[in-house]
Amino acid sequence: MVEIGAGLGSLTVALAASGAAVTAVEVDRGITPVLREMVEPLGVLVVEADAMSCDWSELLAAAPRWVLVANLPYNVATPLVLDLLREVPAIGRMLVMVQREAGERLVAVPGARNFGAVSVRVAYFATAALVGRVSPGVFLPRPNVESVLVELVRRESPAVDPGVASYEEIDLLLRAGFGGRRKMIRRSLEGLVDEATFAVAGIDGRSRAEELGIAQWGKLVACRRSITSGHQPS
Repeated sequence: MVEIGAGLGSLTVALAASGAAVTAVEVDRGITPVLREMVEPLGVLVVEADAMSCDWSELLAAAPRWVLVANLPYNVATPLVLDLLREVPAIGRMLVMVQREAGERLVAVPGARNFGAVSVRVAYFATAALVGRVSPGVFLPRPNVESVLVELVRRESPAVDPGVASYEEIDLLLRAGFGGRRKMIRRSLEGLVDEATFAVAGIDGRSRAEELGIAQWGKLVACRRSITSGHQPS
C-alpha cells in the first residue's frame, strides 16, 4: 500500500497492523521526523515528497501492484487522481477521502447533476463508487464541508480500446464539449465533429455533453477518425 499525506501516522499504523507493506508519503518536512519515529519500527517506508511532482515509477518500483489510500485536499484531489490513473498503472485501486462535491463528480454517471468531463475521464480508466460519508464532526477543527470516501478500481483495459479512440482524442472532444456545457453537442463540437459523424456514431447532435457516457465519446472519436481517413467505421 501507498499512503499519501500520512501526517502523524494514525492511519499508517493501522495499515501496517493489517499486514500490508506500506510506503507513507508526506510532504511536510516538519512532520516527517515524528512520522518516521512512529511508523518505521513497524516496517513502514517513509518518503518525504510531494505527490503532485514525485517520481512515481521510482517510488513504486518495489512491487508491481499497489493500493493507494489518501485524504486529499480539495485543490489537488481531482488532478492527482486523474494523473495517477493516466500515468501510474501500478496503482490498481484507490480509496480516497475528498470533499463531497469533488467525490460526487468522480463517481457521477451521465445525466446526473454532478456529471462532467472529469467523470468521463475517470470512467475511461476505472470504475468509481462512493463508499462512505464522513461527518465534519470527526475533524478538529471542524470544517465547513462534508467529505466522502471514493473507491476507484482500475479497469484491466480502458473502457474504450485505445487503438480505436485514444484518451488524448477523447479528451480533445471533452474539453470542447463541456466548454459549451448546456449547449447542444453539435454546437459545442462545431469544427471538430460534423453532422455525418454524429449520424454514423448514432448520437443525436441535439444532446448535451452531460448526457453522453464514455462509450459514446469513444464512438464519436472512432467515427470521426474513420470518416477523416476515408474508412467506414466498424
